[in-house]
Amino acid sequence: MTRDFQARWRDEWGGKPLTKGLIPGPQAVRLDGNDYLSVTGHPRIVQAQIDSLRCNQDIVVQSSVFQLTGSPTHQFEQALADWVGADGALLCQSGYAANLGLLQVIADPETPVYIDSLAHMSLWEGVRAARAPMHAFRHNDPGHLARMIQRHGPGLVVVDSVYSTTGALCPLPEMVDVAHTLDCMILVDESHSLGTHGPDGSGLCAHWGLSDQVHFITASLAKAFAGRAGFFTVPHEFRSFIMSESFPTIFSSSLLPHEVAGLAATLEVLRASEAARLQLRRYTRRVRERLSALGYPIAHGSEQIVALEAGPEIQTLALRDALESRGIFGAVFAAPATARNRSMVRLTLNAALTDAELSHLEDVAAEIAPQVQPWTWPIARRQRAHAGSVSSSVADSARCLA
Repeated sequence: MTRDFQARWRDEWGGKPLTKGLIPGPQAVRLDGNDYLSVTGHPRIVQAQIDSLRCNQDIVVQSSVFQLTGSPTHQFEQALADWVGADGALLCQSGYAANLGLLQVIADPETPVYIDSLAHMSLWEGVRAARAPMHAFRHNDPGHLARMIQRHGPGLVVVDSVYSTTGALCPLPEMVDVAHTLDCMILVDESHSLGTHGPDGSGLCAHWGLSDQVHFITASLAKAFAGRAGFFTVPHEFRSFIMSESFPTIFSSSLLPHEVAGLAATLEVLRASEAARLQLRRYTRRVRERLSALGYPIAHGSEQIVALEAGPEIQTLALRDALESRGIFGAVFAAPATARNRSMVRLTLNAALTDAELSHLEDVAAEIAPQVQPWTWPIARRQRAHAGSVSSSVADSARCLA
C-alpha cells in the first residue's frame, strides 16, 4: 500500500476516492450505469420476480452443479443458448465468474491464448487461472493476431465484441476468419452487445451470421439485462466436463429462483425492444457527432459507450468535477481498469434519455471544453499522429501509382 497507493491517494486524488465525487441530485443526468435499454423496473420483470418470491417455497441454496435438467435455471440457460444460436449455455454468478470459469477449463499450460490488448480484465484473469501462455495482440488488429499465431502456434483467440472502456467495435468477421484459417478456437465476450445489437438483440455474432463459427460466447447479464449474473455458451457434450472442472461453477451458489425468473422475463422484454435499440443508436450517433465537433477525441469508439480519456488521473478528476458540478454524472475508470495514465470518464448512453437531457450533456460539454481542453489530451495527440501517418502512407501510395 505504501509503495503503490499512498502517493497516488494523497497527491493525485487529493485524499478522496477517484470514483466518488458529488452525490447526484434529482435533476442529474446519469450516464454511469449499463442499463442500455432502460429495463429496470419494467412491470413484466418485476411481476415475474414477485410471483417467484411468493410461490417458491422449496428453495435450496446450493452450488449450480446440483441444478437438475428441467429446472427453471436450466430452462433459462437453454433459452439464452437458443437466442444467441448455440447448443447450450451455463448460468453463472457474474460475467467475471463466467469468463474465469470457462477459460480455466478450455485452456491449459499447453494452449496458447491470444487476447486483445483491451479485453476485459476477467478474460485476462481466466487465462492466468488456466496457467496458459498468454500473447496479447494489438487492439482490433487481425493482421497482428495472425502474425502472433503463426509465431506461437494454434490456440484460443479471445476478444470482446464491444470494448467496455472505449465503445470500440471488434472487426469480428476478420477475427473469426483469422482464427479458423490458422486452426484456432475463438471466444467472444458479448457483454456490451447482447440486447443492444443483432436480430432481436441476440448480439454481434448473430448479426454477422457467425454464431456457428464462434466456439464460445460469454456475457455479463449486468448490462442490457440489468441483472446480476453471467453466462457462457457450451456444446452439449462439454457441459458435464465443465461442471466437473470449473471452480466458479462448483464453488459458488446458484442464482436464486426470483433472480432467474426476473432474468427470464428480461430476455423476453429485450427480444421485443427493437424500438429502444433504434433509439439508442440514434442517441449514440447524435452524442458522438456533437462531442467530436467540440474537439473531444472519441474516434477510437463507435457504440453507446463514450470514453472521455483525459489521461493522467489528475486531469480525469478535473474533468469529473467539471461535469458533476453541472449535473452530468459518468463513471471514472482508472488503473487497474485502464492503463496507468489512460484514465477516463466513461459516459454510457441509454434509450430512456430525453432530448432535454441530451441537450444538457451537449451544452455542458461545450461549456467546459475551454477549461478541460480535450484537444490537448494524450489520446488526441496520438490520434493526430496516427491520422498524419495514415495520410502520409496514402500519399506515398498515390505517388507510387502515379
